[in-house]
Amino acid sequence: MSESVNPEGNEPVEPVLEPDESTADTQGDALSQAEDILNGLEVPAEESVAQGAGDEAAELKNDLLRLQAEYVNYRKRVERDRAVAGQMAVIGVLNSLLPVLDDIDAGRAHGDIADGPFAAIAGKLETTLGTYGLERIDTIGVPFDPTVHEALIQQPSADVEIDTVSQVLRNGYKSGERILRAAQVIVAVPE
Repeated sequence: MSESVNPEGNEPVEPVLEPDESTADTQGDALSQAEDILNGLEVPAEESVAQGAGDEAAELKNDLLRLQAEYVNYRKRVERDRAVAGQMAVIGVLNSLLPVLDDIDAGRAHGDIADGPFAAIAGKLETTLGTYGLERIDTIGVPFDPTVHEALIQQPSADVEIDTVSQVLRNGYKSGERILRAAQVIVAVPE
C-alpha cells in the first residue's frame, strides 16, 4: 500500500489497494453466488406472475361461462313465461265467451238460429274459437270421466256395464289439455 500525494502537493490521496489473487477469487465467488441467487429468484417470480395471471384468467373464464349459462336460462324462462302468459290470455277470452256459446246452443235448440245471418255468424264464431284450440265436450255414449264430466243425475240402466254418459245437459269445453268447463251430464249406471 502506497500513499500517493496530490500533484498539487498538499492533500494526501486515498491509498490505492492493489488486488491480490486471494481477494479477486473471493470477490468472483461472491459475485457468482449473488448472480445465482438472483437468477434463482427471478425464475420463480416470473412463474408466480404467470401462474397468478393464469389463475385469474381461469377464474374470469369460469365467471363468463357461469354468466352465459345464467343468461341462457333467463332467456328460456322468459320465453316460457311469455308462452304461458299468451295461453292464459287466450283461456281468459275463451272463458268469457262460454256464456255466448251457451246462448248460441240454446238458440239452436229452440230453432231460432237454424238459418240466416245469425246462424252464419254463430258458425264463424265457433270456427274462429276452434282455431284458438277451443273444443266442445258433448259426446254421448262415452264412459263417464269425472275430469271432463259433471254428473248431475244418475239413472240405472240395464243397457250399460259401466257408468256411461247418456245425455249432455250443458256442453263442456276444453283448450288443449286444459278443461275450461266440465260438461254437465246425466249418467247411466249399471243396475
